Amino acid sequence: MSSNLDLVRSIYADWERGDWSSADWADPAIEFNIADGPVPVVVIGLSAWEHFSLAVEEYRELDSERVLVLTRYGGRGKTSGADIGEMWTNSATLLYVRDGKVTKLVGYNARERALADLGLEE
Repeated sequence: MSSNLDLVRSIYADWERGDWSSADWADPAIEFNIADGPVPVVVIGLSAWEHFSLAVEEYRELDSERVLVLTRYGGRGKTSGADIGEMWTNSATLLYVRDGKVTKLVGYNARERALADLGLEE
């Protein structure tokens, strides 16, 4: 297992426990992107969510700089009351790692889109 994969696993281990407090893993100039979705959405922190849950299904080390993480998430919007907890969303995140820091994070709401963009199969 590479050091990049170890880093990504440690990030997601914290996130699966609900610990979003550390950003030591992020490059100071990290780039965040959401690759799909009906409209651009910006959410700062997790205070917009109640009972937010994240579960990793698979890690894929694509090359020396990219790790793809296949996940499921759920929760309830505090303001909207929208509940995605009963209907888990299959998602994916592509992380670019260089010199022990994540330099770019690309989130996909639809896992199928991530796999298609990367020429991969589930």
